[in-house]
Amino acid sequence: MALGSNTYVHDFHGCDDLYIAAVTKDNNVVGEGYVTGTVYKLAPLGEISKTTEQSSMTKYYDNNTAYTISAEGPDTITLQIPPLNLANLAAILGKSYSATTGSMSDTEGTPSYFALGYRLGLSDGSYRYGWKFKGTFQIPDEGSATRDNGTDVQGQTLIYTSIRTIHEFTSGGASKGIEVDSRDGLANLASFFSTVTTPDTITAVTP
Repeated sequence: MALGSNTYVHDFHGCDDLYIAAVTKDNNVVGEGYVTGTVYKLAPLGEISKTTEQSSMTKYYDNNTAYTISAEGPDTITLQIPPLNLANLAAILGKSYSATTGSMSDTEGTPSYFALGYRLGLSDGSYRYGWKFKGTFQIPDEGSATRDNGTDVQGQTLIYTSIRTIHEFTSGGASKGIEVDSRDGLANLASFFSTVTTPDTITAVTP
């Protein structure tokens, strides 16, 4: 891939559209492949950040640098949100929930894999759209403090660990996710969050 000049001078500013969908299949079996369930809006989004586990090692021969080996691991997505309702919290953590009483039983839980969608704002009014294809949520910390004459409140920090799919997409192979900038004007983003958009389902804008 050839590099081009970066003429953009706008920064990240804002975030919204936090979505999830259960991953129901992830394989390379003909007729199956990568399949997700219905897309749901998880919660209002206050802040989002991403870090990627990575490492590198440099090898030396004949008193010179010969080559560098690099490895990329999972992404850790940190989400600042209002406290989730118990139904959604139980669903993402794999815990038992009673729709009759609205109660969550704090069982050990067996977390399922979910796709995670989000949108980052840019200071020129455009957006960066993203889907992570497969990951799990950690049990969030909770806390509160007594009411006083101040205005302090506490939300919830939700951590999502994103890994690569087993499924090999036709465009690019196994992948952790996809990102698209609306300011480029190349991709059709009208239904980006209607389903989990992948490298094989995203389409170009029709001239």
